[in-house]
Amino acid sequence: MWADALLISAGSLLAAFCASIAGFAFVLVGAAILLQFLAPALVAPVLVMGSLIVQGIGTYAVRHHIPWPRLWLYVGTATLGLPMGIAILALGPARAVVAGVGLLLVLYAGYTLTRIAVLRLALGTGAPTYPALARLALRLRAPSARATPRSDATIGFASGILGGIGGYVGALVGMWADMQGMPPQETRALMQPFIAIMQALTIIGLAFTGFFTGEAMFLTATAVPALLLGTWAGLRVGKHLPAQGFRLVLLGLLLVSGLSLLV
Repeated sequence: MWADALLISAGSLLAAFCASIAGFAFVLVGAAILLQFLAPALVAPVLVMGSLIVQGIGTYAVRHHIPWPRLWLYVGTATLGLPMGIAILALGPARAVVAGVGLLLVLYAGYTLTRIAVLRLALGTGAPTYPALARLALRLRAPSARATPRSDATIGFASGILGGIGGYVGALVGMWADMQGMPPQETRALMQPFIAIMQALTIIGLAFTGFFTGEAMFLTATAVPALLLGTWAGLRVGKHLPAQGFRLVLLGLLLVSGLSLLV
């Protein structure tokens, strides 16, 4: 039991740190670590409750910048998508859907990061370094996609489907934010409350299906100090991270998220 608690605390610390910088990926990073050692039935409730804590704190930090009308559009359409995701999970093709989304994330993030690296090498000073890549990431503008209520509704609905399948509500929203070139604060102000609300809905569903065992509650409680520490450190780093550095972190987590969905 205590070995599991230490493992979950370590995974939660890293996941909370990443999620507090980029605004998403707690479940994806945590699952990529913990599912190698623990059963999914135990990991799922711990990650969902941990994600709610982390995103709840992050939401408070950006509370004055939340775009409420746009957020409620995401929440409403994602809630409509949740039952479809659950149905896909029950019927069997969930793995194919998740793998397809993972491939999309890998292609998008991999292509964009490759363009940054190639441009850096083309300018000719050897291997890319973080400061150089950060400057180039700003110079290499994000695709200027234009958000409309219809496009936001589509992303929200698809995110709800992924939430019903496995709690992956933030990945597509993160990719869509990068495609629009949204600033870091705006990205976090949209993603963190959206994920927090969707995880709260997921917790209700898990509670009704009996996933919240005594062991899961104990492991979540022991992980709270690690969650708080990781969140505090991530918010500190994110606050001082320039826009170009934030984009590199976001793209890196999108790539890692996509790979974890493909494995």
